[in-house]
Amino acid sequence: MGKFRLTADEKAWILYDVGNSAFILLASTILPIYYNALAESAGISSVDYLASWGYAVSAATLIGAAAGMVLGGISDQKGYKKRLFAVCVAVGAAACAALGLAATWQWFLGIFVAARVAYSDSLVCYDAMLPDITPEERLDRVSSQGYAWGYIGSCIPFAVCLFLCLGYETLGLSLGTAMMIAFLITALWWAGAAVPLFRRYRQVHYAEAGGHPVRDSFRRLGRTFSQVKGQKHIFLFLLAFFFFIDGVYTIIDMATAYGTALGLDTPGLLAALLVTQVVAFPCSILFGRLAGRFSAKRLIEICILAYLGIAVYGIFLQNQLQFYILAVCVGIFQGGIQSLSRSYYASLIPAEQAGEYFGLFDICGKGASFMGTFLVGAVSQATGSMNLGVGALAVIFGAGFVLLRALPAAREMHNI
Repeated sequence: MGKFRLTADEKAWILYDVGNSAFILLASTILPIYYNALAESAGISSVDYLASWGYAVSAATLIGAAAGMVLGGISDQKGYKKRLFAVCVAVGAAACAALGLAATWQWFLGIFVAARVAYSDSLVCYDAMLPDITPEERLDRVSSQGYAWGYIGSCIPFAVCLFLCLGYETLGLSLGTAMMIAFLITALWWAGAAVPLFRRYRQVHYAEAGGHPVRDSFRRLGRTFSQVKGQKHIFLFLLAFFFFIDGVYTIIDMATAYGTALGLDTPGLLAALLVTQVVAFPCSILFGRLAGRFSAKRLIEICILAYLGIAVYGIFLQNQLQFYILAVCVGIFQGGIQSLSRSYYASLIPAEQAGEYFGLFDICGKGASFMGTFLVGAVSQATGSMNLGVGALAVIFGAGFVLLRALPAAREMHNI
């Protein structure tokens, strides 16, 4: 096997993973902390703060999923994918920059929802571009490279933003000014990383556009749902993905709360999250290379079993050192399970309907995000132990593993 070299189109596609990852890393770490400061200054109680933030995240998830389905269908039509991608990136980056201008917590939440929805829907178009920029035999490695460079690349603007947020007094800045600069840096990083892809991307697979793109999109979506019901391999994969990716996202979303319960301070939590990002970089590339020797399906199964073990390990966590070990373990398998799920799914679906099918993929990922967090909360309250709540995620990973095992291993199934 010769040395793996990325084409110019593949590099441009991967670069967008670097750009958008900066926003989502900021959104999962610094944004909730800054929103807490805004809420406290307005006299909002901690209970109302948590509730309002949760409502905003839920609203962004629901709106993004619904819009993503429609945009995915429209983007499959000739000439629309790049345009919709550009609109989503422009709106998302502009909203990210505007977060620094929000003077009240209400405006902050509204702008955050807009940014998160645009980010989410840009990924529907972006993921659907994968079959256009690389042949099927390179899907796994290119997808893995995207996640890998996204993990490590996002640390660059994040480190600058973290320095501004923690050292703003030393720099002679107010917290508001420091955050304004941080949001602007992230927005420019996000938008700038999208430019090469926008310039180079050419839509290879498409459906001919009709006279009414939106109406045609809904009609095509109806046909896609009917097709999926009759394509057992795609239906089973989406169902398995719904379960195991929910466990993955729950661990990511609950990491801050879990670390706080173990006594980690804010710098300690952020450091642990950075450890996960750094570890995920080489491991994502490694899983991409392994996909050249083993089936992506088998590697995803291994990742699911590893996450099941991580959930069980969470039952016995007692201190910060063990939390850092958990962060390393998550980093090892996080990139592999996300990137190979994306590429394996891309190999199963019709390339000319990639937008519609990735709209479904996006809904399964986002729609599942409530189940794990609810399970952790319910078990934690019922048992009085957050450790047991995290351990309960093993059930979700187990369900995902069983469903994935039911799929035939051969990729030729997508021709059935």
